[in-house]
Amino acid sequence: MNIFMPLTAGIVVGCLLRKAKRRFKIDALVSTSLLAMVFFLGVKTGKVHVSGLWLFGVSGIFAVLTIAGSLLLAEVGR
Repeated sequence: MNIFMPLTAGIVVGCLLRKAKRRFKIDALVSTSLLAMVFFLGVKTGKVHVSGLWLFGVSGIFAVLTIAGSLLLAEVGR
């Protein structure tokens, strides 16, 4: 899907709402749209066949290396 079409539509709607000079409570709209995005991302991710054990191992190694790199840079920058 082209990302620029919804982005442009959002900009146009935002400009129209700003020109209306009325205050809208968009908290619920933003929360709902974010939850929908996370839901559909999860649905799309669930269709991918990946070994959970392999993913767990790679994530653990990445976390350990990230922490080690942060500690190393903190020590060097001291």
